[in-house]
Amino acid sequence: MELDRLELQKKVLALYAREHAELGEAGTLAQLERGRGWRLADTVSGGGALIFPHAGVHDCGYQIAACVQAALDSGADKVVVLSVLHAFTPAMEAARVAVAAGADPANFEFWGIQGTGIDGRREWTGDHALISWRHFWRAELKRRGIPADDAPRVYERYPYLAGGQPQNLPGIDELGALMQDAAVVSTADPFHHGIGYGDAPEAAYHPDVAGLAHAKSVIEAGMRLLERGEYQAYNQHCVEAKSDARDTGQVYRYLLGPLQGEVLDLSVTDSSALYNQPKPTWVAGALIEWKRVAR
Repeated sequence: MELDRLELQKKVLALYAREHAELGEAGTLAQLERGRGWRLADTVSGGGALIFPHAGVHDCGYQIAACVQAALDSGADKVVVLSVLHAFTPAMEAARVAVAAGADPANFEFWGIQGTGIDGRREWTGDHALISWRHFWRAELKRRGIPADDAPRVYERYPYLAGGQPQNLPGIDELGALMQDAAVVSTADPFHHGIGYGDAPEAAYHPDVAGLAHAKSVIEAGMRLLERGEYQAYNQHCVEAKSDARDTGQVYRYLLGPLQGEVLDLSVTDSSALYNQPKPTWVAGALIEWKRVAR
């Protein structure tokens, strides 16, 4: 049965609303406190980037919190958040598939960068990828007693259809200028796996020790491609790994220059109920650190 993408979007947004309500203030503060186990401000102040997931907030909220805290601790007066833009319409998915198969991204109306303060396309406004980021950002400001007007300004940016050629994305130069002296963070779920994501039952890993080791190895294989600046190969890796980081990864690697990456932590979200599919159907959320490499 073909995936009803619009219906899936509604289910995801309802799931996020429910999970955030369940988290409440006490749960939010607990996730923020757990996030303090990482001290990553030097990474973003040194010209690198941090990557956080956007899967189930109960599972990966602390990883998001760690990136929120790093951005604030860095002392930067602006934060650029590079976000996944999910293909929640058939036309968006068709464009993504065609570009992965070699079509020119310029042939599609979605090609470019969306986000706060940018005129043009508005698909980003219905996306769920930064809902939890915004939640923990507001909560951490409140916890620190920082009025919103005194906080660093946050710019959300959603690239789409980089297609192995991030240098050609409309708006890429403006984004590069915006990222100067900014704390740069990004969201991605770099490994979707199991029956609900099209893997054969006999080949599907469960999210146990062996499954997480497999997930980490796949994620790291993609990171090595980015380190070498092999954008076309990385784009194809994301197709095969079912990673939604294909556009954001290419963009921050191109704009920040040489980077060295490390998976600091993995979390797991069970997606079987969301897709009404048997287990194992799951997502590996990764806290990833990208440090700038001296040229």
